[in-house]
Amino acid sequence: MEKEINAGYIITDRLTVGNSEFVIGQRDTEIAPFVTWKCRKGEKDYFWGHYLSDRLSALEDLCNRALDEAHYLRSLQQEKDATEKKEPKFQKKKHGQER
Repeated sequence: MEKEINAGYIITDRLTVGNSEFVIGQRDTEIAPFVTWKCRKGEKDYFWGHYLSDRLSALEDLCNRALDEAHYLRSLQQEKDATEKKEPKFQKKKHGQER
């Protein structure tokens, strides 16, 4: 499998939550050797980088970002479910004879 590289960082890990992906990038440098990014599922346009100094912090950040997205999606689903329960369901009126 070919290595995926973004901005000089090799993508080493990836988590997908809904339509979002979160990745860890790593490069050999003393300043910010690790980064986590977000991107849309299936795309390579990475954004919102969090730059970190060690792998354990990067793994923790990756997991926290993925959990935040999962919680966000759960809240959207709960809102949708609550809205659907509140909306009145319209019933067809039975038409009688017209006068």
